[in-house]
Amino acid sequence: MRYRLEYALAWALLKLVGALPRSFARAAGISIAWLVYLLHRKLRRVGMRNLELAFPEKSLGERKKILHGVFTSLGRHVGEVCLFPRYSRENVTETVVYEGFENYERALARHKGVLFLTGHLGAWELSAFAHSLYGHPLNVVMRPLDNPYLDRLARRYRTMHGNKVVDKDFARGLIAAMHKGETVGVLMDTNMIVSQGVFVDFFGYKASTATGVARLALKTDAAVIPGFTVWDPVLQKYRLRFDPAVKLIRTKDRDADIISNTQLFTNILEDYIRRFPDQWLWVHRRWKTRPRGEKDLY
Repeated sequence: MRYRLEYALAWALLKLVGALPRSFARAAGISIAWLVYLLHRKLRRVGMRNLELAFPEKSLGERKKILHGVFTSLGRHVGEVCLFPRYSRENVTETVVYEGFENYERALARHKGVLFLTGHLGAWELSAFAHSLYGHPLNVVMRPLDNPYLDRLARRYRTMHGNKVVDKDFARGLIAAMHKGETVGVLMDTNMIVSQGVFVDFFGYKASTATGVARLALKTDAAVIPGFTVWDPVLQKYRLRFDPAVKLIRTKDRDADIISNTQLFTNILEDYIRRFPDQWLWVHRRWKTRPRGEKDLY
């Protein structure tokens, strides 16, 4: 019953907000996000704790301002997702424009596969969606949602224009995609349990981090391209930015290379988050898993 109710509410929200003009849809999404901010004390507490860890030099007021921006960004993102059924190849430029597309083209031309290094920054759902509308569908790594109805809904929205969803544990499928020269998008900024990640530095603290991107890139020689869709307040649009391919660290020690490259990728993510701190998902307990013997940070 609970799963069906959650699905019904999500579907009603998508239809209601999605029927509004774009500017009103964004405003509605922001209003919903701010309502969550006001009602969800735990999210506020986690967000402020994360900002305290990451930016000890900032004042309480500065951290609150960043967190307020996070919920505005999330709300704007919600509004865009609700509008997905109305997007087309003809109108996507009104919302998302490319920057650094030549970096993606060069990587794709190698025919060894492309791995998008990305995270929960800006409008991450819009990244793969807009890229597919521009004629470049990709494989999206996704953990199945606990609610099976919402899981099906999320997959439906993500695959509207040719994208394919790949289970995060389906290693063979990812390797096959690289061998076929395809593109895979991976969000690698979430906390992992000890058995599924390695500890690397993130904002000065050890963070348990997935090694999949490093393992796959080292095994297949796929190009790793940092890619993020961030809101530009001047353009009043999102910029889908692709950076040049990351030069991988390769020695004769494979295990060490996996850790070194995972740290390298995490450094890139941190750099982007520092540039756009009010667009990252600070309400996730990124440092929840601790090395043996270390105290809980939350």
